[in-house]
Amino acid sequence: MNYQNEPHGVFFLIDNKSFYASVEAVARGWNPLKIALVVMSEASNTNGGLVLATSPEAKKHYHLQANVSRAREVPQDPQLVVVPPRMNLYIKRNLQINDIFRRFVANEDLLPYSIDESILDLTHSWRLFGKTPREVAIRIQKTVRRELGLYTTVGIGDNPVQAKLALDLYAKHDDDLIGEIHYSTVPEKIWTVDKLTDVWGIANRTATHLNRLGIYNMYELAHVDPYQLKGEMGLIGQQLFAMAWGIDRSQLNQRRGPKNASLGNSQVLPRDYVQQKEIETVIKEVGEQVASRLRHHHKQAGCVSLGIGFSYAASEADGRSGFHQEMRIAPTDQNAEIVAAVIRIFRRNWEGQTVRNVAVYTSRLCASTGLQLNFFESAKAQIKRTKTDHVVDAIRDRFGFTRLVYASSLQKGGTAIERASLVGGHNGGNAYE
Repeated sequence: MNYQNEPHGVFFLIDNKSFYASVEAVARGWNPLKIALVVMSEASNTNGGLVLATSPEAKKHYHLQANVSRAREVPQDPQLVVVPPRMNLYIKRNLQINDIFRRFVANEDLLPYSIDESILDLTHSWRLFGKTPREVAIRIQKTVRRELGLYTTVGIGDNPVQAKLALDLYAKHDDDLIGEIHYSTVPEKIWTVDKLTDVWGIANRTATHLNRLGIYNMYELAHVDPYQLKGEMGLIGQQLFAMAWGIDRSQLNQRRGPKNASLGNSQVLPRDYVQQKEIETVIKEVGEQVASRLRHHHKQAGCVSLGIGFSYAASEADGRSGFHQEMRIAPTDQNAEIVAAVIRIFRRNWEGQTVRNVAVYTSRLCASTGLQLNFFESAKAQIKRTKTDHVVDAIRDRFGFTRLVYASSLQKGGTAIERASLVGGHNGGNAYE
C-alpha cells in the first residue's frame, strides 16, 4: 500500500478511564484506580438494576462489566462501593474536560465523540506544547489529572481511525495509558490482532459474516480481495478493508449532519406491560413528548413511526422481538394528531404480547410556518388546541415538567412523572460537586 497520498496528521483520541466510576470516586476523595466502585442504576428503571460503570479494581476483582452485569451479580462485599448514577455531574465533568482540550486545539479541531471520548486534531498545534506528540499527550493527561482528578487514556495516530485503534488496542493496557499507531507500524500494530471483535467497528455479527468469507483476523482482512469484499458487504466492506490498512480520509473540521432528519424518543418500561390501557398511556406520553420536541425545534412532521419491543418471554413465544411501523400524516406538531396516529398503529399491529419497550419517531420534517386547518372540525377548536399545546410547553419550560401533567400520567402505568427527573434514562443527581 502506498501511503504517500494518504492524509498525514496528528490525531489524539482521548478516553476518560472508567468515566462514571472515576467521577464518583474523585467526588468522594478516592483515587479512581485504587478503589473498587460500581455505579448502578435504580432497580425500578431496569428491572433489577444494571451496572453502568465499574472502576478498574471492581472489574479486576469482581469481574463485573458495565452495561452487562446485573444487581444480582454484584457481591455483598463491604470492600465494594455501590453508588447510584448522577448524570448531571458526568455531563458537567465532560464539559470541563473538553474545555481543557480547547487549550490545545482550536474549537473546530475538537470533536466530542461521546460523553467520555473526544477526538483532537493537533496537526497544526502540537508543536506549541511539546517536542513530540507523545509529550503533548502526557501534558494533557497531567492537566486533567491535576485539575479534575481523572485519568485519561490517549490513542495517537496519523488519522482518526489509527488513533481510535491505538486507544482501544494498546493505550488502555499500557502503564502510561498512551498508545500509538502510524502508517509505518500498521503491520505490527493492526495486522497482528487475531480476534476480529477486539477491533472497533467489528461486532459479533460482522465477525461472523467475515468468518464465512474465510477471514478470521486482521491480517486476512487486510489481504483479502477488496472488490470481493465490497461485492459481499457493500460500503461496510470497503470501510473494513481501509481500517485494516489504517486508512481514514475523513476531515474532522468538516462536520456533516444527517441526510434525513428525525425527532423521537424511546423508553424501556420499568416492568412488563400487558394491559392495553397501560401500554397506550405510555405511548401517549412518549408521543406528546415527541410533539413537544417538534415545537421546540419549530418543525412539523409528515410521518410518524411506532416501535414496540416485546418482553423476552413474549419474543420467544411470538418469534419476533417486536414490531415497527410508520404512517404518513398531514404535517403537524400537535399532540392530538401525533398521539392519534401512533395509537392507530399500535391497535393495528398489537396482538396481546407483553411489551417492554416503546419508541415514537417522526420524520419528513418541515419548517413550522403555520397551522393547516381541516374541514372536519371548527377552526376555532383547532386554533385553541394548538395554543393549549404551546401554553403547556411554556409552563413546563419555566417551572418544570412535573408542574403541569396530564391526568392520564397519574393512572397506573404512567411513567412520565418519574422519568422527568432522569437524564439519559438514569438518575440525574446534581452537578454541584
